[in-house]
Amino acid sequence: MAIPKICLCAAGSTINADLAMVEQYRRYIDLVELRADCLTENERLHIRKFPELAGLPCILTIRRQVDGGAYIGGEAHRTILFAKAMAFANQDRSKNFAYVDFEEDFYVPSLQEAALAFDTRIIRSYHNLNECVTNIAAKINSLKITGYEIAKIACTPRNLHEVSTFFAEAMALSRGDYILCLMGEYGFPSRILAERLQSFLTFSSPADGIPQPLGAPDLDHVDPITLHDMYGIKRITRNTKIFGIAGYPLKSTLSPLFHNTAFRKHNLDAVYIPIRGKEYGEVKEFAGFIGMSGLSITVPHKESAFANLKLQSESVKQVGACNTLLRTAEGWVGYDTDGIGMVRALQDFLEKKTLSGLRVSIIGAGGAAKAVAWAVCKLHGKACVFNRTAARAKKLAGLYKFRFASLGPESIRLLGEYNDLIIQATSVGLDAVQAGPGTDPLYFYLFNGKEAVYDIIYTPELTPLLARAQSAGCRISNGRSMLHYQAYEQFKLFTGETY
Repeated sequence: MAIPKICLCAAGSTINADLAMVEQYRRYIDLVELRADCLTENERLHIRKFPELAGLPCILTIRRQVDGGAYIGGEAHRTILFAKAMAFANQDRSKNFAYVDFEEDFYVPSLQEAALAFDTRIIRSYHNLNECVTNIAAKINSLKITGYEIAKIACTPRNLHEVSTFFAEAMALSRGDYILCLMGEYGFPSRILAERLQSFLTFSSPADGIPQPLGAPDLDHVDPITLHDMYGIKRITRNTKIFGIAGYPLKSTLSPLFHNTAFRKHNLDAVYIPIRGKEYGEVKEFAGFIGMSGLSITVPHKESAFANLKLQSESVKQVGACNTLLRTAEGWVGYDTDGIGMVRALQDFLEKKTLSGLRVSIIGAGGAAKAVAWAVCKLHGKACVFNRTAARAKKLAGLYKFRFASLGPESIRLLGEYNDLIIQATSVGLDAVQAGPGTDPLYFYLFNGKEAVYDIIYTPELTPLLARAQSAGCRISNGRSMLHYQAYEQFKLFTGETY
């Protein structure tokens, strides 16, 4: 079994900046791609010495803008840059570029011959920034002009369904020398599951500017340390069980960090990955194609998951929501761990065993709010459900004989009656950088400082709602405790072990 290599994409503006990146990640990477197109004009004059200075196998890339790069010069000048970088080959091959990346329409016989003479492998690449490749086998064959090249396909799926199709085709290929990489917001699984794609390597980027652990919403890169330590890419084989969290936009999540750390702690051959998908059906399709063993379900799929369940656990029947799927011999079984997670989180937050005697406002009536309502009832609290659509609030409240109201200034009086504890259970405020329109679901309510406020969101740690409540002197908590408690239960379902 070939373990995919970790390649650092060095795209600094100077040679020294790129070398600093190499030093930062040296123990985690197998090779480095010098993106010479990102260097300044003067720095490009010195690319020939990069392999010797880096002390690692190096790929030379001068990527054109049309292929997603930064090079804007003519092809004649780019040809000269390639030639200078490959010239004066050293007898010590480690001081030469080990690979050179030529696009499929860039064929210069002299450069091809020089690469063969200097034992530099040619990566013949195809880039598509707008759509995904179909018929991968045919594309690989068309790229292998001489049979000596390493074929590279880097394309951009427009949805998770295209990711599934790409994986299905790639997993059916005969193993060979090729690089497969999916770009864009749906491409992240290809970085972690390069072994499933049978890819020669997987690309990584410096962590600077990439929020961890998932990455920025429109980026498809991950840093080498995260690849190596958190996702354990070198340990992934065909026998490795795959779990993950599915949602959209899924800009940030701590679940991969939690579960992958737990897998290592318990010496389990498993990996947990983030999966972006707009449609729940696409999530199930992808999970089936790559043989996933279990899924965490988050916004906006919790209610869709519940509605499409054929096999329901007792927890799902009680809560009326689903945040966990487990593959069994009979099919996918749905579970809910948010409810018990919320129970334990509220007990910790309030330092009380029950909510008896407290009047609670539940903000929202979606999948997460269902778990919150179940937990409040379980802890013997009295509650009122507030939601922008009053009909949905009425439906949820009716399950537990709670009161209900629309969410808006017209309900201030009722909100004031149920303000011992306010639980924010919507996605409003998720990933909010600063307060603004649409980031605070209770913008119309003035805190008096006596309320306890729990927001199920944990990114950011201090949502605009919590910041306002804290300023008024309220006791506050974000949803990280709930995340941890529900994750403990998920881990038990996934593995049969207690974390």
